[in-house]
Amino acid sequence: MPITRKSQSEIELMQEAGRILAITHQELAKAIKPGMTTKEIDRLGETVIRDYGCVPSFLNYCGYPASICVSVNDEVVHGIPSDKRIIQEGDIVSLDAGVIYKGYHSDAARTIAVGNISAEAEKLIAVTKQSFFEGLKYAKPGYHIVDIGRAIQSYVEANGFSVVRDLVGHGVGKKLHEKPNVPNFAGKQKGAKLKPGMTLAIEPMVNAGEYDVVWLEDDWTVVTYDGSLSAHYENTILITENEPRILSRAEGIEV
Repeated sequence: MPITRKSQSEIELMQEAGRILAITHQELAKAIKPGMTTKEIDRLGETVIRDYGCVPSFLNYCGYPASICVSVNDEVVHGIPSDKRIIQEGDIVSLDAGVIYKGYHSDAARTIAVGNISAEAEKLIAVTKQSFFEGLKYAKPGYHIVDIGRAIQSYVEANGFSVVRDLVGHGVGKKLHEKPNVPNFAGKQKGAKLKPGMTLAIEPMVNAGEYDVVWLEDDWTVVTYDGSLSAHYENTILITENEPRILSRAEGIEV
């Protein structure tokens, strides 16, 4: 399937999906507290999404059994919510979610601090978020996919952390995962040249230790190989004629 460039009507649908997703993330961030189970987080997220007349992108996607990926501490991505996993004071919780609105997807992730967290965890969350914005500077016509990844990697490594290599961002639109892949590091290939109308999910996954990861026996949950903390930050963005536009945002909600 070739890389798609979206029409104005498609962009408007994706922007509405993104608005609802931003509201969902805000509601989850406000609700998370010690003693809450990861399954309760998932149920709340699905309720918010459906209350807005939308469908969770992740539920049953390739067999994934939940609406919100809830990944705690050393879990990088795709943590499966459980009634047995209880959030503790000092945890960091990465929430990855998607929304389908009238056939179009938006995809975004945030990492949330639960109560008082360590200085290292605070820095990790902040660096992961800012690395997205460093990459976003190159999400303009004329640049290539590799320019986004190089900027993310450079910023992360300059701050003493590492970028996961085994997982990448992606195109997004009528499908949750479309071409092109969007690595968060500088690979050997330039990747696609960026053009107006392209919609991408840029999502740095950053480890406090080494970048190596492993998959658990559930075939979904990805954890750091060395047990170090990991954070995740993602937005769906649009390449325009000028500056990129973040589609997974809502008025009055900080991105």
